[in-house]
Amino acid sequence: MLKQKTENFAPTLIEQVKKEFGKDACLILIATLLSLRSRDSATLEVCRKLFKVIRSPQEMLKLSCEDLQFLIHSIGFYKNKSKTILNVSKVIIEKFDGKVPNDFDALIAIKGIGSKTANLVLAEAFDIPTICVDVHVHRISNRLGIIKTKTTAETEKALQKIISKKDWSNWNNLLVKWGQNICTPISPFCSKCAIKQYCKQVGVKKFR
Repeated sequence: MLKQKTENFAPTLIEQVKKEFGKDACLILIATLLSLRSRDSATLEVCRKLFKVIRSPQEMLKLSCEDLQFLIHSIGFYKNKSKTILNVSKVIIEKFDGKVPNDFDALIAIKGIGSKTANLVLAEAFDIPTICVDVHVHRISNRLGIIKTKTTAETEKALQKIISKKDWSNWNNLLVKWGQNICTPISPFCSKCAIKQYCKQVGVKKFR
């Protein structure tokens, strides 16, 4: 039902990156790192600017930290993100022959890559079933009442038990779109919600 209802919503950041630049693991990883604690719209504009200059870890390391900061300065935490992206690129070249690894443990072993980023890259770049838990997935899954968890790690494990593995990777896309448009953090649009009848509205004190 959610898939049908979200068809007319704007694509997620990674969906748009794949549409414009192809299914490139390096670019998907960089876009994900850039998106942390930043708005998708702002991140997409930065990606469009950056990916005109770089398309690989090798090309990334041709940039100085100052050059990279200049290219991405319009998003939050750009200084830290510049250092992280350059370090990640260096490690990928040194340890993985310049190719983004398609293994969860290998990804999270790289400083700056957490479980959320690793899962999203595996799902979107390599079609490996994972549940990427961001704020939308955590909030909505608990709000629906299908799980009761306090951390994203707990949410991932809980969802893996109740969602068919073939649907794992799509769960993030659906709930990100739903969370951005309908099930917002504060005062969600419950009156417009197509799955309201199935929702326990856990923690919802005010809605529209």
